[in-house]
Amino acid sequence: MRPRGVLIVFAKRPEAGAVKTRMCPPLRPDQAAALYAEMLADVLATTAAAAEGAAWLRVHPAEAAGEMARRCPPGFAVQGQRGRDLGERMRDAVDAAAGAGFDRILLRGSDSPALPREELIEGLAALDRAELAVGPDLDGGYTWIAVRGPVPGLFDLPMSTPRVLEQTLARAAARGLRVHRRAPRFDLDTASDLRRLADLRRAGGARECPRTLALLDGQGLWPSERGESGARSGGNALPGS
Repeated sequence: MRPRGVLIVFAKRPEAGAVKTRMCPPLRPDQAAALYAEMLADVLATTAAAAEGAAWLRVHPAEAAGEMARRCPPGFAVQGQRGRDLGERMRDAVDAAAGAGFDRILLRGSDSPALPREELIEGLAALDRAELAVGPDLDGGYTWIAVRGPVPGLFDLPMSTPRVLEQTLARAAARGLRVHRRAPRFDLDTASDLRRLADLRRAGGARECPRTLALLDGQGLWPSERGESGARSGGNALPGS
């Protein structure tokens, strides 16, 4: 029997100048790309551990799907993202998952390597009592979002603003959807976010991202060591996608 739930990771090819650009400076583009590659490796490992049996990777650009498949743990189905913008690509992923028979569909970004696998499991389980579940991000977007199936218009909004979560929840309320909302977490978008990760590690809460931590340690990229930080900007849905 096909598993009911599917976890879908949205990611980009780790290419210098195309990922983690808000960390440059203080990071160089090649350092930012190396960091993103390790973040993605952690995200994929956690997702694989949380999956009930179905895990997908949706890649941008689409032609990188073959290359990115080699980065995945066993069992991932790798596909190119389809759509003109992020909202359209997210809608396409939900449509494809529903068409494949899944009725619990969780989309997550690739900028949250410290996200515990237990939260992903609970996000899918929350759909037994709600039509939509969401893990907010402190920037005003969300780290993950889960639905039972297509929700018309849910993703048809500007994604790179601090109001993404607010507008998404308003659309859900307008459709009478029951919503399960988790406490907010943070994504690694700017150099200042690395300080949050350092604080989380000191508190014992960064066990899901050993590769990310190893690279930051090995290359001395922590802001406290460099004396620099990045400026924050608007939130996004599924950062890193």
